[in-house]
Amino acid sequence: MRMNVKPIPTISGRINEIRGLTAEIVNKEILPNENMLWAWHADRRVTDAELEQSRHLREEIKAKVKQVGLWAPHLPVEYGGAGLDFLEHAYMNEVLAYAVGAASLFGVVAPNSGNQTILLKYGTEDQKKEWLQPLIDGKMESGFSMTEPDQPGSDPRSLKTTARRDGDEWVINGHKWFTSNGKRADFFIVMCRTEDPDGPADRNGKMTQIIVPKDTPGVNVIRGVPVWGRDSDHCEIIYDNVRVPVTNQLGQTGTGHQAAQDRLGAGRVFHCMNSIGQMWRAFDLMVERAMTREVHGGKLETKQFIQGFIADSYIDIQAARLMTIHTAEKMEGGGDPRTDISAIKIFVPAAYIRVVDRAIQVWGAAGVSGDLPLAGMYEGARTLRLADGPDEVHKILIAKNVLRRYHDGQGWDFGN
Repeated sequence: MRMNVKPIPTISGRINEIRGLTAEIVNKEILPNENMLWAWHADRRVTDAELEQSRHLREEIKAKVKQVGLWAPHLPVEYGGAGLDFLEHAYMNEVLAYAVGAASLFGVVAPNSGNQTILLKYGTEDQKKEWLQPLIDGKMESGFSMTEPDQPGSDPRSLKTTARRDGDEWVINGHKWFTSNGKRADFFIVMCRTEDPDGPADRNGKMTQIIVPKDTPGVNVIRGVPVWGRDSDHCEIIYDNVRVPVTNQLGQTGTGHQAAQDRLGAGRVFHCMNSIGQMWRAFDLMVERAMTREVHGGKLETKQFIQGFIADSYIDIQAARLMTIHTAEKMEGGGDPRTDISAIKIFVPAAYIRVVDRAIQVWGAAGVSGDLPLAGMYEGARTLRLADGPDEVHKILIAKNVLRRYHDGQGWDFGN
C-alpha cells in the first residue's frame, strides 16, 4: 500500500515540499522493492546475482535522493548534506520511517549520523578532516561507546570508564557494552570520566568524549551482544590501558555530558517521529487486512472488535504525533522542551507497541512471520522503552519539573 501524504495547510511550503518528495521516493522506489533492497535479510539462500542487483538498486535510489536534494538531511550543505533545520528533518522522518530501511538510502545511518552531528559541533578542524569527512564520504564507519554492563544506563553520571592524562596522551580503562556498530566501526566515540589531577570536579563536568580508533592497542571487542535472541553489532568492549593523543578529545574536558544530552534530546524527537511513521505503516497494513480478510461469515472490518482496534490505533497515532510535533516546535522555537521530551519518550513507544500489537493480531500468524515488517517493529518498539533512558526515569523528571513550577507559585501552562 502506498503512503498517503498530502500537503498540510498549517505548515510551511518548504516542509510540505520535503514531505512530498520523500513520499514520492518511498512510494515509487522503496516500497515496491523492499524485499530486493535488503535481500541478504531474506530467510532463504540468496544468490550473488541477487546481492549485486540489491546493491545496484540501493545505489540508484541514493542517486535519486541526492538529485532532489534530500541526501543527509542532518548535515549542512557545505558538508554534502541537505541542510534541513530541526523541524524540517522531524517532519521528514515520519514519512521516511514508513518504509523498512529507507533512512539509510537517504544517508541517515545510526550511529554514524549522530556521531557526524557531534563531530560537527565539538570537533576541531583537524578532527573534522581526519574523522568527519571520511565518515560522510562512506570511507569510514563509527561507533558510540557509552553504556556499561555494571552501571545503570539511566544514570550516565555513574559511568566508571576513566581517561587519565599522561603527558600528551589519554590512557583509557573501562568496560562498555551495547557499543553501536561495534563490528564495522573504524573508530569509537567513547564516553569517559576524565580524572582531574587537581582534585574532584562536578560529576557531570568530569565526563569527556574521546575518539578512539578501533585498531588502537588495548581495544578488545569481546562480542556482539545478542538482542532478541539474535546476534547484533552492539558490542561489548574492554578498554585496557588504551592510549590516544589528547588531541582526540572532543570539545573541552568535561563537556561530554552536555554533548550526550545534545545528541539525545534531538534524537528522542527523531526516534518518536520514526515511530510515528512505522505506526502509520502498521495502521495501513491492519486496515488493509481488515478490508480483505473473510472470517466467520464476513470481512474482518465488519467485526466490532476490529473496528475498536482501528479506532484505538487512530487515537494512539494522532496523540503521539501531535505531542511529538509540539515538542519539535518548542525545540525549534527556543523554548524549554525538557518535560515534553520526557513525555513523548514515555508515550510514543508505548503507543507504538499498542498499534503494532493490534496489527499483528489482525494479521494472525502472518503478523509474527518474516513476510511482514510487524514483528521487527514490535521488537523495536519494546526496545525504545529502554533506549534513550527508561520510562521510569523520565516520569520522575516530569514530576520534578511540574512540582518545581507549583512550588514557585505557578500552575502548569498547557498552552505553552
